[in-house]
Amino acid sequence: MNERTLNLLEFPKVLDLLAKHAFSEPGREACLALRPHPDAYTVARENRVLGEAFAWFGDTGHKPADFPPLDGLFSVIEESRTHLDLDDLAGLKAVLAEARRALDEFGTPENAAQSGRDLRWPLLAGEAWAVKFPEKSWSGLRRCLSEQGHLKDESSPELMAARAGIREVHKQCIKKVKAYVLENNLTNYLQDDYVTISSDRYVLPLKSSYKTKLPGIIHDYSQTGETCYFEPIFLVDINNQAQEIRQEERAAEREVLRLLTSFARDEFDQLTACYDLLTRLDVLHAKAGLAEQLDASPLEVAPGAPIVLREVRHPLLAADPKAKATSLDIVLEEHHRGLVVSGGNAGGKTVCLKTLGLSALMAMSGLPVPAEEGSTLPLWDRLFVFMGDEQSLADHVSTFTAQIERLSGLLPSVGETTLVLLDEFGAGTDPAQGAALAQAVIEDLLERGATVAAATHFPALKVFALTDERVRAASVLFDPATKKPLYKLAFDQVGQSQALDAAREHGLPDSVLARAESILNPNLPEGVDPSRIMERLNELAVDREAEVANLRKERKKLKERETKLKERFEKEKDKLFEEVRAASRRILREWQDRKISHKQAMRELSEARDKVRDTSKDAAQDETRPGREVSFEDFEKGQAVRYLPWGKKAVVEELDPKKKLLKVDISGVSLWARPEDATPMEQGGAQPAARIAKQQDAAAVAGAGAMRVDLRGRRGDEAVAELSKIVDNALMRNVAHIEVVHGKGTGALRREVHSFLGHSPAVAGYELADEEHGGDGVTLVELR
Repeated sequence: MNERTLNLLEFPKVLDLLAKHAFSEPGREACLALRPHPDAYTVARENRVLGEAFAWFGDTGHKPADFPPLDGLFSVIEESRTHLDLDDLAGLKAVLAEARRALDEFGTPENAAQSGRDLRWPLLAGEAWAVKFPEKSWSGLRRCLSEQGHLKDESSPELMAARAGIREVHKQCIKKVKAYVLENNLTNYLQDDYVTISSDRYVLPLKSSYKTKLPGIIHDYSQTGETCYFEPIFLVDINNQAQEIRQEERAAEREVLRLLTSFARDEFDQLTACYDLLTRLDVLHAKAGLAEQLDASPLEVAPGAPIVLREVRHPLLAADPKAKATSLDIVLEEHHRGLVVSGGNAGGKTVCLKTLGLSALMAMSGLPVPAEEGSTLPLWDRLFVFMGDEQSLADHVSTFTAQIERLSGLLPSVGETTLVLLDEFGAGTDPAQGAALAQAVIEDLLERGATVAAATHFPALKVFALTDERVRAASVLFDPATKKPLYKLAFDQVGQSQALDAAREHGLPDSVLARAESILNPNLPEGVDPSRIMERLNELAVDREAEVANLRKERKKLKERETKLKERFEKEKDKLFEEVRAASRRILREWQDRKISHKQAMRELSEARDKVRDTSKDAAQDETRPGREVSFEDFEKGQAVRYLPWGKKAVVEELDPKKKLLKVDISGVSLWARPEDATPMEQGGAQPAARIAKQQDAAAVAGAGAMRVDLRGRRGDEAVAELSKIVDNALMRNVAHIEVVHGKGTGALRREVHSFLGHSPAVAGYELADEEHGGDGVTLVELR
């Protein structure tokens, strides 16, 4: 994305909003440096991580703290010619303290595995677990640096001895000075305390008028000249001794600084990893803050995904409470590659284009978008904008000429992953020729595979939008009563330009307006008003939008009610499980204490188990298959199901037609189950393994703790996109290994797969399989 496009769509202003939510200077700088990601894998992963970050911040209550920038410090470490100073080390200590706090919130992979609960943030936790904390540097900094950022006495034996010597000299000096002052009756001639320090030597703050009365050295005067800093002769030897010890102190301090710098140099990669993690968390927290401010959420972006922006608002208008931003839908059907928006002046056509472009930039940058959940956008790696006055007086170039020159230079790079926004393109010349040129440009862009969104007043383009199946027409809506813009779109219709209405509103005489109307419609029969037809279409569209808005409100209420019921069920289920655990422990103690027989204990445990099973089964039946029972015939071998008594995902391994039983595998545990204890997962999006293997977004389960994906026949980018989803899915299901089938062939697909695996933070290692299991055609992957 070029900077011109970013500026035209005001993307830097969005980044400014984001940066205000960051806590640290590095976080703010990282926010301002955000740019759209170039590939589908990174975009999808960033949006997944953002969703996980929302959950992590909410569950842990973690809040980033301010920490200093360390770029200069890292430069010193890399130079290897000098050591860090105290300010550097204090900043480094603050960063490591904050990193330690953040890493402790994530815990360890071992603790996560022992808990038996699926993490809600596997990708984010994987990034944190990949950071190796610099224990040596952290230990050294804590031992040597005080809370105020000073070197502690115990930093080294030499430093402790030097500072002890300095304290001893100080005591001697105070003692001798007091005796000297009393002996010479100097109290009335001292301006302050007995002793102070000037030029790094102990001196007496003596009234200047008395300086000639005593033998000694004057080092300095106060600003007023009334006080001189006087070193009596008897202090010279003590001061010389103190200077020697201070030299020893400074040398000892330098050695400590060199040692701590060597620790940092040895663990440089770990330090930068901690720093990057803190910056990453600060940016994610800023994104969460922006999401709350805009009422936004991560958007799904994928190659070939449809343009479906429901209830989307312009981000900058959504951030301004005074703007009262309204939402609109920007939706293209699967066969559409273009959108042509028409309608009256100041009706929101340009805002619509900017909302689409800015939403795309934000989504591809991993930022939350103020649109309804479930909205999607395709992945565009190029975005070109023709908007506003592009004329240059200095170069003697008009707006029209500037647009043509830019378009000519950009056309060769336009392809299937390009979005082009045209705002009144061709309006700076003869209307007929401008309309023809604009239509020709749109057709050429569509033939090149680009996605085009255009705003226009040209009648010819309105007709083109209604007749070309590649393009969808839309009109901005106006309030039928007040003629004020509603900033909504009505699809599959065109809008009337309202130049005459705008002129009337701004005071143009009626005689002029009447003449304009007669010129505009010279041959229409008397009583026929084409503007009335357009107004009627606008009224019908407004009524439809109101009905749709009411339906959405009802759907939202139902969804909120469903969420509350699920939360209530989960709380009651947890409470029941805890009661059953307590009952099981009680039964076990009573049996161990011989208070009840083994038979009685088994009976009571069975009753407790049935209580949990019946409750889980009833709840799952209510949730997943209301109004019907599941029979044995509903299952097939390899099918993904949910085992209701445990509330876990499983795969059907075998079927017993005689006994009407299913053998299911639950994360490596196999058991026979009744049909009523399981439910197919097709409604929830899961499908039988035989079908899953044919799709791009999942892989069949290949046994306990492993997954298998077949990428043969795929293009490199398709294979990498599918594999990235498999890795993410495996992490969420706590699967440790993946078997990737890429075939032997020319080796191109294998290299693409290995390149992706080598750069994925979720991958601990990978190797080719042995000959018995596929050899060069299969790669075995171990996940972190």
